[in-house]
Amino acid sequence: MKKEIKFSLVFRDMWQSAGKYVPRVDQLTRIAPAIIEMGCFARVETNGGGFEQVNLLFGENPNKAVREWTKPFHEAGIQTHMLDRALNGLRMSPVPADVRRLFYKVKKAQGTDIARTFCGLNDIRNITPSIQYAKDAGMISQCCLCITHSPIHTVEYYTKMAYELIELGADEICIKDMAGIGRPYSLGQIVSNIKKKYPDIPIQYHSHAGPGLSVASILEVCKAGCDYVDVGMEPLSWGTGHADLLTVQAMLKDAGFKVPEINMNAYMKVRSMIQEFMDDFLGLYISPRNRVMNSLLIIPGLPGGMMGSLMADLEKNLETINKSRTKQNKPLLSQDDLLIKLFEEVSYVWPRVGYPPLVTPFSQYVKNLALMNVMQLEKGKERWSMIADDIWDMMLGKAGQLPGPLAPELVEKAKAEGRQFFNGNPQDNYPDALDKYRKLMNEKHWETGEDDEELFEYAMHPAQYEAYRSGKAKVEFKADVAKRRAEKEKAKNPVPAVAAPILPTTPQVLTVDVNGQAYRVTVAFGDMKEMPATPQADPAQTATPQTTPAAAPAKGGGQEVTSPLEGKFFLVKNASDTPLKVGDSVKVGDILCYIEAMKTYNAVRSDYEGTITSICFGPGDSVSEDDVLMTIG
Repeated sequence: MKKEIKFSLVFRDMWQSAGKYVPRVDQLTRIAPAIIEMGCFARVETNGGGFEQVNLLFGENPNKAVREWTKPFHEAGIQTHMLDRALNGLRMSPVPADVRRLFYKVKKAQGTDIARTFCGLNDIRNITPSIQYAKDAGMISQCCLCITHSPIHTVEYYTKMAYELIELGADEICIKDMAGIGRPYSLGQIVSNIKKKYPDIPIQYHSHAGPGLSVASILEVCKAGCDYVDVGMEPLSWGTGHADLLTVQAMLKDAGFKVPEINMNAYMKVRSMIQEFMDDFLGLYISPRNRVMNSLLIIPGLPGGMMGSLMADLEKNLETINKSRTKQNKPLLSQDDLLIKLFEEVSYVWPRVGYPPLVTPFSQYVKNLALMNVMQLEKGKERWSMIADDIWDMMLGKAGQLPGPLAPELVEKAKAEGRQFFNGNPQDNYPDALDKYRKLMNEKHWETGEDDEELFEYAMHPAQYEAYRSGKAKVEFKADVAKRRAEKEKAKNPVPAVAAPILPTTPQVLTVDVNGQAYRVTVAFGDMKEMPATPQADPAQTATPQTTPAAAPAKGGGQEVTSPLEGKFFLVKNASDTPLKVGDSVKVGDILCYIEAMKTYNAVRSDYEGTITSICFGPGDSVSEDDVLMTIG
């Protein structure tokens, strides 16, 4: 009897591996019936990971999106699954236990069947609670082995991890090859080992296409007993995305496996709608480079999901670096130059921070640390001179145990800065918080929502949720779309060069405003010797002075605190924290505020002791490198 292989469409990941955003809820509910009509999917990845944050950035309610998006699949008997970051839930930073527990109840009530849980450090302590939370909520608990390639991450390492997860109650195992750098033969061995001991445990394989190994890996894991394969489809397969459905089906059919047939009329309909969504606005956030296979990714091992957003963000980083190079009279870097520098620095940084598997959030941490090193070195500063608090938490053990040892220079730096290493259970660092957020919602007269889903959303994504509720998120999103459309149109239709204006040959009388007072002056465009004598400008001869717009508030006196990088300004990371205000006293080393960039909050510490005399930005405001954030007198 032929071995049956079932397909799962990773629709969320298709988009987020290509760029920054996923379709709006109205687009999702339009495309769902056509995906169902294709008739070849047993599962669809509908949400999880950054999905909720993306909806908040749109100014949309993510709870409404998940409920409406999963409903048609349920009615068709297709299972839905979400990506869950264990200790980090749906975000980049750790989540309190009570928020994690509510997470599963909410998502099950909204229509999600399977929780695909992974820990970016492969620390089983972080995954264990999620297994029970998922089961308590009535979900299938699918636990991940985050695949990477290092001296530590061997076939034996992953086999042992899978056995432990199954013994703890995991219903299924996912081979999460997030960078597509898993070697086909080794992956086949891992699956074979699991199936020999636990033949009834379903195994699902997930891989990104980027380095080009994924198709060979799919064949190997299927031969070893894999049950489900994640696939993408055109126009969002390959590149930083996933192997294409049509390719995988043809390969497995030829190899003798039983695979589902595809309704090609429906396939073309879905393909056409995806392109329509890209043409609408989503394509504005997708770099053309993300559609290209790149074997260079084998060396740094950066995951496809992160590469999608990286290429979108790299333009800003390049601009910052080139500003510094211009000041130093150095030649400018191209994006390729910066990418190679970054890849080389990732290869340098990764072993020194203990070989964390390069998956969210630790892929971002390693990439961000490497990029910060590149930027600081470009400015003539030292490597490791700017490390975000979340990255320190990873290195200190607060997010879980690193697979390998931390480099001696980083251990010494931690000690010099008085940082403490942590060997306990990571969850103990993050006390329960739902009561705090419930109280905040009551004070703001906000409903906690059906199944407490709004409470969950606020506790999981406080800053983004407040921006959504205030309407600020939608305004900023629409403005960004308009800006990108204008830039795209300008690139397609460059403004023709304008001939130099013909200047008057005789002096002209103009009216000029100086500090609200209008003056008539005579301007000559030639040699001053040719200009006839004219009376002095007389304000009495002019009309009543016009009122000028109000000037921007002056910064307070004292030392200026400038932004170390481009991003969004926040005084606090969590809504329940107390922000600093004008008049507060600070000491050297105190955290003043945060710049949220590249999915991490970068603490800005005080170099001065004194009193805050001004705060120049509001929460969520965009700032550029070297903008004055506040002053200390």
